[in-house]
Amino acid sequence: MPCSNEQLMIQVAARSSPLSRVQVAEILAELIQHHPHVIFETHFMSTAGDRDHSISLRTIGERSDIFTKDIDLAILQERCRIGIHSAKDLFIPLPDGLELVCLTQGLDPSDSLVLRSHETLESLAQHSVIATSSIRREESVKNLRSGLSFIDLRGTIAERLTKLETGEADGVVVAEAALIRLGLTHLNRIKLPGPTAEGQGQLAVIARSGDQEMKALFACISILNA
Repeated sequence: MPCSNEQLMIQVAARSSPLSRVQVAEILAELIQHHPHVIFETHFMSTAGDRDHSISLRTIGERSDIFTKDIDLAILQERCRIGIHSAKDLFIPLPDGLELVCLTQGLDPSDSLVLRSHETLESLAQHSVIATSSIRREESVKNLRSGLSFIDLRGTIAERLTKLETGEADGVVVAEAALIRLGLTHLNRIKLPGPTAEGQGQLAVIARSGDQEMKALFACISILNA
């Protein structure tokens, strides 16, 4: 899509979390390198997954629409033109009427176990508590160290890490990409071995099916056709 001097305002739907806000800014910063006259007007919203922390990902699985449904609905109802998601949150297949128009290269897809500054995996006492909502992530920790206990983990990255400060948990598992985006790579952490969630570290842009303008606009930062 050729660069135009005409300003293009795009209505964007995204989650209201601090991480989501950084992700939206990341997409815009990459896009305006190619299309400097694009402007985002972002509508940050609370999704079902943000509102109800009692929902356990252990029960519903890592692929659910609890983080995407509200945003997708805003696009389908034409309140917003695009939605920006963490790619790992996408519920596949997408709802009828929506299309993936951009998938970014992304950042480090690893999972990381964050510990308090003075701790190591070996120094943790027997039955120390590790917080994670993912059975897959729990198994990755168990492959490194036995004798640990596990509890559910929900909330923003800051809320999750607070569990270390309060003593509610001795370790917290989060995506390495989230720590990078939020400037938290100074934290004491261990990258976990094994598989990670599909799309982790990548960002996805969703639009209504057939919106060729958005598909062409975001092609410059997408790996879909690479």
